[in-house]
Amino acid sequence: MQDIKNVVEECNLKHIAIIMDGNRRWAKERNLPSAVGHKKGVDALKTTMRACDDFGIKYLTVYAFSTENWNRKPEEVNFLMDLLGQTLKNELKEMHENNVVISFIGDTTKLSDKLQKILNNAVETTKNNTGVNLQIAFNYGSRDEIVHAVNEIINSGIKNITEETISNHLYTKNIPDPDLLIRTGGEMRISNYLLWQIAYSEFIVRSEYWPEFNKELLKECVLEYKNRNRRFGK
Repeated sequence: MQDIKNVVEECNLKHIAIIMDGNRRWAKERNLPSAVGHKKGVDALKTTMRACDDFGIKYLTVYAFSTENWNRKPEEVNFLMDLLGQTLKNELKEMHENNVVISFIGDTTKLSDKLQKILNNAVETTKNNTGVNLQIAFNYGSRDEIVHAVNEIINSGIKNITEETISNHLYTKNIPDPDLLIRTGGEMRISNYLLWQIAYSEFIVRSEYWPEFNKELLKECVLEYKNRNRRFGK
């Protein structure tokens, strides 16, 4: 384990963003309801979060519910809302004890008052922790985020707009840009995720579905990242 921690430190890997894709396909291939796939996805997230802590990775951002996901069947949308609420209720104590800092990126004002209270409680409870920073992208879409930022800038009266100005008005303003973006499920697209922030992130696409993702697969991604030559256009 120390070897991976050394690798993470040597290559200055601070922030991993993940598109957690494949819950429904994983369930379908096993003739199971989609709900089972989503629940297994929660288990994979817990495993990955612990692995990040073990590896010394400070920031983990995960794509849990996009602005486009409202177009899914109402019963699935309602299930995902309930799943987030129940997961936070069930896991908050343990995550707090493990020093995890929880935050949310996205337009959470569109969620029910009940769910907003659960989210706010998780943020408030863990805000002074010093372990892994877990950012959950919920009701998140990058284009929506950029529009939101532009409107904030217009309303603030700022005239001289720089890249820093825009970055400081994004949902992720207090989070460093991802060094590495991982997508599971084999799909080769970004899906409206962190478009501004991943300008120079390294991409890794894994064929495994998200419920199959584990510590060993994360280790493989870290080792692959180590061998990348990040030139930043130079």
